[in-house]
Amino acid sequence: MARQSGTYAKSLQGKINISLLFIVAAAVVSFMVISIKQSRTAVRNTAIEYTSQLIEMMNESIDSYIANMESIAQIVVENSDVKSYLFSEAGDEEIKEEYGGRVAELFQTLSNTGNDICNIGIICSNGRYLINNTSTMLNPYAGYEDTEWYQRALSGEEVITSSHVQNIVNNEFPWVVTLSREIPGGGAGVDAVLFVDLNFGSISRLCEKTNLGTKGYVFVMDEGGNLIYHPRQRLIYSGLWEEEFTPDMAQGEEAVFSADGQKLYTVSRSEVTGWTMVGVTYLDEMMARTNRLRNLFYLMAVVLVGVALTLSVFLTDMITKPLRKLRETMKAVERGNFDVEVEEPDTGDEISDLFRSFRNMILKIRELVEQNTAEQREKRKSELNALQAQINPHFLYNTLDSIIWMAEGGNRKNVVLMTSALAKLLRKSISNKNEMVTLEEEIEYTRSYLIIQKMRYVDKLEYEIDVEPAILQMEVVKLIVQPLVENAIYHGIKYKEGKGLVRIEGGFWEDQVVLRIIDNGIGMTKEQLAHVFDERETDTRKNGVGVLNVHRRIRLYYGGEYGLSFESRAEEGTTVSIHLPLPEIEREWIRRKEGAGRETL
Repeated sequence: MARQSGTYAKSLQGKINISLLFIVAAAVVSFMVISIKQSRTAVRNTAIEYTSQLIEMMNESIDSYIANMESIAQIVVENSDVKSYLFSEAGDEEIKEEYGGRVAELFQTLSNTGNDICNIGIICSNGRYLINNTSTMLNPYAGYEDTEWYQRALSGEEVITSSHVQNIVNNEFPWVVTLSREIPGGGAGVDAVLFVDLNFGSISRLCEKTNLGTKGYVFVMDEGGNLIYHPRQRLIYSGLWEEEFTPDMAQGEEAVFSADGQKLYTVSRSEVTGWTMVGVTYLDEMMARTNRLRNLFYLMAVVLVGVALTLSVFLTDMITKPLRKLRETMKAVERGNFDVEVEEPDTGDEISDLFRSFRNMILKIRELVEQNTAEQREKRKSELNALQAQINPHFLYNTLDSIIWMAEGGNRKNVVLMTSALAKLLRKSISNKNEMVTLEEEIEYTRSYLIIQKMRYVDKLEYEIDVEPAILQMEVVKLIVQPLVENAIYHGIKYKEGKGLVRIEGGFWEDQVVLRIIDNGIGMTKEQLAHVFDERETDTRKNGVGVLNVHRRIRLYYGGEYGLSFESRAEEGTTVSIHLPLPEIEREWIRRKEGAGRETL
């Protein structure tokens, strides 16, 4: 046995194997000794690099929040409606009516660009203000004039505050970060300030999601060393926890250990906000990583001796080829293609798990997108049905009230006629579950209603219907004319002395279809007309659901540029105009007609 061993050692194969064994063993032992000695430094540097990357990414995310707030502020400051609302010399009510709605719509649009905006507001020294919308009330006890952000904004600075409780809105006290700046253009003695509140919960959630081990955490300080966010902020304020780190400890370095050497602070300062992001990593957790690295070195030594010389090229190609494929797939998904197919490699290792997880993520995102689309569609349909459902019981109540009134008067013939007409109306309403009907069906439905009301108000009501035949076959949202006719009768004609007239007109107007319900009733004052769309508690005895209901349904279905408009004078009557989009076939017909007219000219 010994001779055979000696012979193998002298053979070329034995020499090469023994030489390689000593070379690999010496290299592995040297590598392990050096690596173990350097493991502490390596783990520290790795922790610093990892934590630095994380907190830099967090800084970039916070900077993006601030950049979004700055963009919103720039849009508001340059908006002409905002300046007119604040600085115009007209009366407050006139300014509010003319510009307030548009400014509120601008604020709503800007708030919808992200879910992190808590408040958008403008405040002027002349007493005018608007926060979020025209109905939001300023807290009379806020004392904003004495706040630092307000005073600094008036001096021309763009101010980004640390976290604080915002009490400027009446009965609301959110925890926010505020960006404020001056709105120029007010003239001598007139100052205005814009402020945008970022929901502090966004910064809090961002910091809480950062993973720095089981005990590590992240906190944020402003330029003055005050805490903006800390996971143990309440304990610190109550004196039950003390954070050792101060901005002077880093002295320009990217990381520094605590006084007892148990914690590593990694620092990143934002050039945009001036805030300091600090990541805290615990030494005992880093050393646990060192032990895992040491065990990994042992495993690597065994593997390197056996397969390093023969499998390196094969393994690298086997690893990188599917990763390159995964990278191309990720680029396709990044471009918004969620229908891409992810072919899982048949390797059975972590790369296969990565492909599987990525594929499941794409499927989940696709499912959520489809689910969200379906939910939005059902939500819109439910809202339309809910709004429409308010009309039928309302109309039925009034009609039955008319029947009871005639029955009490002994007018049996008209009771029979009105009951028959009511049955026809209900049959049309109940049998048609569609959201849309033709305009002709809508007009006929209204005509039946007018017949019933004319029977009730024999000496007080006349009606006329004049609608262009060209628009009768267009589809419209169901029940948009009858409620307005009902309002005209109950709020205009009913209280008029002598006989009243309700006239329904319809036709083309520029690029819209316009229906008008005209009555010569008692009309409305300017104050009443200004509040015609105000939401108020419904009074079923006075039939008060029609206007707002119809207006909302039209805008919900067609868009914000359509709906109702009113013209009225006291003691002269009211005109309600229903604005609807022009069907595409009629748009083409009008374009051709206008073109032919120009050629003739």
